[in-house]
Amino acid sequence: MGGVNAAGRTSGHQAFRRTVLDALSAEEQQRTVVGLAAMMHLVARQEDGSWQDSHGNRLDTAGVADRFRQTVLDHTLIRRIEDEAFNAEGIPANRRAQLALDTPLTFQMRRRQLPEVLPETWQVRDLDSRRVEVSVPPGALEVLLPDHRQAQVRAAGQLPSGFAPERLYRSVHHPRGLSMAVFGASDCLGQSGLDWEALRDRLDPDQIAVYAGNSIGQLDDEGWGGLLKSFISGNRATSKQMPLGYGQMPADFLNAYVLGSVGATGAIQGACATFLYNLRQGIEEIRRGVRRVVMVGTSDAPITPEIIEGFRSMGALADDDSLKALDALSLLTDADYQRACRPFARNCGFTIAESAQFVLLMDDALALETGAQILGAVPGVFVNADGWKRSISAPGIGNYITLGKAASLGREILGERGLRERTFIHAHATSTPKNRVTESHVLDSVARANGIHDWPVAAVKAFVGHSQGSSAGDQLASALGSFAHERIPGIPTLDAVADDVHGERLRLFRESQPFRADAAFLNAKGFGGNNATGLLLSPDATERLLIQRHGRAAVDAWHERAAAVQTRRDTYLARADAADFEVIYRFGEGVLEGPELTVESGGIHIPGYARAVSLAVDNPFGRLGD
Repeated sequence: MGGVNAAGRTSGHQAFRRTVLDALSAEEQQRTVVGLAAMMHLVARQEDGSWQDSHGNRLDTAGVADRFRQTVLDHTLIRRIEDEAFNAEGIPANRRAQLALDTPLTFQMRRRQLPEVLPETWQVRDLDSRRVEVSVPPGALEVLLPDHRQAQVRAAGQLPSGFAPERLYRSVHHPRGLSMAVFGASDCLGQSGLDWEALRDRLDPDQIAVYAGNSIGQLDDEGWGGLLKSFISGNRATSKQMPLGYGQMPADFLNAYVLGSVGATGAIQGACATFLYNLRQGIEEIRRGVRRVVMVGTSDAPITPEIIEGFRSMGALADDDSLKALDALSLLTDADYQRACRPFARNCGFTIAESAQFVLLMDDALALETGAQILGAVPGVFVNADGWKRSISAPGIGNYITLGKAASLGREILGERGLRERTFIHAHATSTPKNRVTESHVLDSVARANGIHDWPVAAVKAFVGHSQGSSAGDQLASALGSFAHERIPGIPTLDAVADDVHGERLRLFRESQPFRADAAFLNAKGFGGNNATGLLLSPDATERLLIQRHGRAAVDAWHERAAAVQTRRDTYLARADAADFEVIYRFGEGVLEGPELTVESGGIHIPGYARAVSLAVDNPFGRLGD
């Protein structure tokens, strides 16, 4: 696993540890705070192992933790948007106006700034080769006046302050989401401890796949956002904005610049369920035997004025005035931005967020052969639509089916008691009034149907916000942290469960709680009826299944091979905790265009790849003749 969200880095469970910080040992709290301080460029590790702040002062590890703890707490997780355009300055805008000229208006300007199509009434006189004088007769003149619009939504789940993934490699006008994808995939490979080139060489190149994307595309200025407003803003469209805006571009970037993969690729978009849709594609292909390794992920960077305004106009976001009303605050008082997301409590809307999350899937035989670290297993992801709907944004019935199927699979694997007593659920938990009612009814109904009386519910969006297509990736990373630390994060903004929540069979709690789980359910109740639920097994439950399938001797041999992988992984994590990141970005390396290949009827040999691509295919139709 690898990636980054508002809680920090995914590898090494850093982001998870930030969400349960107060429950950790003093040593783990110190490690978490210091790692985040380094990531935020508050300190830098020196060759002698000490730390240096921006003023050149030397500190030991304990000193860094003590001095910067509050800064780390204030500038991670959900908080006030730190872009000044959202705060005092206001968001740049234009206001259309019609001026009534009583007298002629004369002004000078550069020739290249003249409109391509001059208004009929304008008279233009050359001043020199570069400048002109324009005369406009009395009458009406339509203009756009520069303006600044005060943001009505100022809370978001932003990456930790000071962390800029685009600065970690040779990024040239890359949209933020793609820079986050490059970092997330690199972090995933680093966490794995595996040698990617060696892994690739032992496989047919077509046994590898990448399924990665996002729910909206790249809509910041470097992508489609800048392209779509280029004319009206007076800027030029660039040659990069169109191609880099596509929703499948995270997969394209990983194939071309991180993995060098020629295997299957794609991105399935499913609104808030996008991560689970791509995860489902990966596990289904591994189960069918057509792939052995699949990198799955999403990267969403939707904290832009336009996207926020779009969701706000739908009434979906927690805007400042609504947050103040919830807390009975004066309109002149700032909202409590760190408590903007309040799943299953009295709430007013979701909080937008950015996140990139990636996981590396393998078939179990290959994982045992390579000594890969096994963080868990995904035996199934279920997807269903809502059927007939009042409106495309209205809740529906599909989530009952997806969670019901996932619970049935959990019961088949873990048994009745295992399902009832050793599972928990990561709710979609957006913090909208509709979600708290509709999703809680889904969870409560499925719990009742399966004899569950006290189902623990986690809601990671209370910490990191709603990262759209990446939100289930945030859930998965958090669930893996729960397995490792045997603790479920609470819902810290849950002062009281709302009266309309269906919670008779659910356990909703504020403080994190110890819990040893065999499995977690990842639930996505997406816009438009894109429902998905995944079953995630713990490392312990996964190992028990591996012993059942492959035998104790094979698993013991895996443990021996895993020692070397563990050493490489620990080396990466130690460097990552000091923000010494190993971001992979191989632009222009090993480029092939076709003539270099050796094409035969049974396979294609590619220079730089140890094994040929097999051209053998299944024929389910029968043979018609020679």
